[in-house]
Amino acid sequence: MEKLRLNQCATGTVEGYSSEGLGIVRLNGAVVFVPRAVRGEEIELRITKVMKTAAAGEIVRIVRPSPERVKPECPYYGRCGGCDFQHLTYGEELWAKRQRVQDALTRLGGTDLVVEEILGAKNPQRYRNKSQYPVGADGTIGFYQARSHKVVAVDRCLIQSEISDRTAQAVGEWMRRYKVPAYDETTGKGLIRHIYVRVNRKGESLCCVVANGRQLPREPELAAYVRAAAPLTVGVVLNVNTRKGNVVLGEKYRTLWGENFLMDTLCGLTFKLSVPSFYQVNRDQAEVLYAKALEFAGLTGEETVLDLYCGTGTITLCMASRAKRVIGAEIVAPAIADARENAERNGISNAGFFCGDAAEVAARLESEGLRPDVITVDPPRKGLSPEVIASVAAMKPRRVVYVSCDPATLGRDLRIFAELGYPAVRAAAVDMFPGTRHVETVALLTACADCLVP
Repeated sequence: MEKLRLNQCATGTVEGYSSEGLGIVRLNGAVVFVPRAVRGEEIELRITKVMKTAAAGEIVRIVRPSPERVKPECPYYGRCGGCDFQHLTYGEELWAKRQRVQDALTRLGGTDLVVEEILGAKNPQRYRNKSQYPVGADGTIGFYQARSHKVVAVDRCLIQSEISDRTAQAVGEWMRRYKVPAYDETTGKGLIRHIYVRVNRKGESLCCVVANGRQLPREPELAAYVRAAAPLTVGVVLNVNTRKGNVVLGEKYRTLWGENFLMDTLCGLTFKLSVPSFYQVNRDQAEVLYAKALEFAGLTGEETVLDLYCGTGTITLCMASRAKRVIGAEIVAPAIADARENAERNGISNAGFFCGDAAEVAARLESEGLRPDVITVDPPRKGLSPEVIASVAAMKPRRVVYVSCDPATLGRDLRIFAELGYPAVRAAAVDMFPGTRHVETVALLTACADCLVP
C-alpha cells in the first residue's frame, strides 16, 4: 500500500465529516481531512500534511459538486475562524451535527443508542446574544483566524447581533479618535484586549471593555460613543485583566456608566445577567434545549431536582414550576448571587442555591443523605470529572438529564455512567450554534431498574 506523500495530488470522494467539520476522504487506506469539502463530492485534492495514521489536504478542484454546497454569504469565511459550515445548506449542516453526536455515542460511549432527532434553528443568523471581539495589537477588531491569535478585521458578522457589531465598531472609533492603545500579548503592553457585548430580547445591551489596566483615558467619551451606536445600551463596564494568557475576563469590574447587568427573559422567566454569568448564547434555541431537558426529566410535581453547573439558574428555575424542590450548584459566585436574585424576582420559593465546585457540592450533598429524584448536569466543554459522576450515581436518582456542549466528552462520560448502573436511554441533539461545528445534546440516563421508562 503506497504511503501518501506531501504535495501529492489525488482524486477522491468525500464520505462525511470529522468532529472538526472537515470533509473525510479515504486514499490508500488513510483518512485525509479536507477543509470546506462537502459529503458526496468528488474532488481533486493536494496533500498538505502527512501524519502517522492520517493526512490533511486541500481542494484543488471540485470534479463533481454536491447539491448541498452553497456560496457562503459571509465575506470573511475561510479567513475568520468563527464558522465551519457556511459552505453547506442548513439541512446538510444539521445532518453533519447529528452524525457527529451519533458517532460519539457509538464509538466513545459504547452504546447502540440512536440520536432521536436534531432540532434546528428557525433563525440560523444573528442569533448570538453574547459577543466577544478580540482586539489585535494594531487595533484590529474582529475574530481570530483559525488556530491562531491573529485577529481578522470583521465589520459585520452574520451570527452576531447587529447591535453587538455596532458597539464593537464604536469602541474602535473611540480608540482611534483618542489614540487609546490596543494590548500586545507579546510584550504585555497596551490597554484594550477584548470588547464584550450582551444583548437581550428587547434589543437592550451591556458593553464591557476588557483592559490591561484599572483606568481608561476618556472614559465618559467611551460611554458616549457606545450609546450613540447602540441607544438602548444600559451600561458600560470596565473589566480589568492584567494577566498574561488567553483568558478573556479578569476578576475586577468597574462601572463606567449606567448599570453593570442586563435583564432578559427566557422560558417566561426574567433573569439578571452580570458580565461573567453563564447564559446560553442562542436564546431561542435555549428554550428548545430546556424544553427537551424538561421532557426527559419527566417531572410530576413531587420530585426533588439537583442541578449541577447551574449558572444563573436558568435550568434550575425552569424546572421549579414542575418539581417539589430544586437545588442549584455553581462555582462562580456572581452567578449564584444572580441565581438567588432570579428566583426571588420570579417569585420562586422552592429553589435553593449553593456556591462551590460541582464535585465538592455533589459529594457533600450525598454525604448529607440527599436523595434527589432527578439530577441535571450542564458542564463546560471538558465534561464531568469521575468524582462528580461517582457522587451523582451514589445519590441514586431515578433519572439523570445530561446537557452537553461537546459530544466527545459526553460519550466518554456516558460510558462511565453506564458502568455505574446508569445507561443512556434517550438522546436528542439541538443546534445551538448554526454555522459552526458545535452542537448541544440532551441525554437521559436512568437507573437500571427504570431502563424501560419512556
